[in-house]
Amino acid sequence: MCAVHDEDQTTAHAHGHGHGHGRHAAPASAPVRRLLLVLLLPLVLATVVGALVLYPFGHDQPTGAQAGLTQVPVHGEVTAVARGGCGPDADQPGAAGCVLVTVRMSDGDAAGRDVRIPVPDQPTSPTFAVGDGVVLSYSAGTDPGSSQSYQLADFQRGVPMLLLAVLFVAAVLLLGRWQGLAALGALTLSFVVLVLFVLPAILAGEDPLAVAVVGAGLIMFVVLYLTHGVSARTSTAVLGTLVSLALICLLGGVFSALGRLTGLDEDTANLVSLLGHGIDTRGLLLAGTVIGALGVLDDVTVTQTSAVWELRRANPALGFRELYAAGSRIGRDHLSSVVNTLVMAYAGTALPLLLTFSLSGRSLGEILTAQQVAQEVVRTLVGSIGLVAAVPITTALAAVVAGRETVPARDAEPAPEPDDSAEGDSADDDRDEPVAPAWRTRVTGDLRTGYDPAKGPWRRPGGRVRAEPRPPADRRRRDPGSPG
Repeated sequence: MCAVHDEDQTTAHAHGHGHGHGRHAAPASAPVRRLLLVLLLPLVLATVVGALVLYPFGHDQPTGAQAGLTQVPVHGEVTAVARGGCGPDADQPGAAGCVLVTVRMSDGDAAGRDVRIPVPDQPTSPTFAVGDGVVLSYSAGTDPGSSQSYQLADFQRGVPMLLLAVLFVAAVLLLGRWQGLAALGALTLSFVVLVLFVLPAILAGEDPLAVAVVGAGLIMFVVLYLTHGVSARTSTAVLGTLVSLALICLLGGVFSALGRLTGLDEDTANLVSLLGHGIDTRGLLLAGTVIGALGVLDDVTVTQTSAVWELRRANPALGFRELYAAGSRIGRDHLSSVVNTLVMAYAGTALPLLLTFSLSGRSLGEILTAQQVAQEVVRTLVGSIGLVAAVPITTALAAVVAGRETVPARDAEPAPEPDDSAEGDSADDDRDEPVAPAWRTRVTGDLRTGYDPAKGPWRRPGGRVRAEPRPPADRRRRDPGSPG
């Protein structure tokens, strides 16, 4: 009863905190704690010091009109849609070429007023209907009461985005429960680090790659420990993730320099002109590579660490070589799908760009080596190499740490208590014999019934002795002692 009570307490403790993989992790042994402290403490200190050094204390970043963005957004609702002309003769009979969209503004300097905006009637133009929520924009300094000052910028999509977010949270909580709640908390903290540290530091002129590495360290320490609990297993996954990220940074820097990648595209050029100061665009490219690889690295390192720990728990006699070999075999099956995920994710986001290059009539080699495509190819391949390397790196670290862990012996299965009405004294004789643990017992005899002829008559858990098998009917007829 005491053992059951302790087990229930341990299970309740694990569920209450949402850590682990359904089991409460046993405390790490003293050698494992010392080893992890030696490996992790310098990295933790470096991350904290780097965050303090790179954070832009006292920097006031200009935004909006101060940064040169003169467009002012205004929300409104479409009240009428008609076809007409595109110029001053828009209302003339027979005029065509545009769709006249009337919008009633709900905020801004001219809230409550209607403006009519001509939109070119082309196949690429969006379709508007009465009741659509839209976003208008006008340049600061122009007359907000004039229709000529406005242009249709976008649709309002706050409601469907909020609905999708609610569905996502509900799905995670329904399937993950407490573990899902911890994952949502970790996701929120990841966005906090990105918004409150990574973005302000880069905008303030700090080196984008250094900011991305420090930000990745903060995210890994917070996310992994919050999601999977503070344990030797999680610490090993953190080590594997950080080492793999360092490899990605090294390879990304080398091949972006060899390929003479500038990191400049239309969006980056606009950013540089708005900031008014220099920014390392190549470092910005590498920072995106590091941040983009974070989520998949988390998956790989946690999976590999858990696999090695379970192998060690299943067979405490396994040493480093056996743990590393078995964990690597598990990792190979995981790698193919993970690498394919990265490539397909890029192909999906860059599909319009790939279609445009396909229409250019250029060869595949020319397309892949063009600036816009080449930087994404380098980013994808460098991230994939980091993922591939994460398997042996994390497996080796987990094998070293798990090999030093003290694995408690498994509890022996209690022998079945025979019934008092059982015949014979064999039950009493068997009570004093020690029962071997189930994981050390080799099954022999009849695999269907579990009967071993060398151990005598088979006894059910209730104490009844199995009757000897009856001879065939023809033998019973020849047996003079058998009735009939």
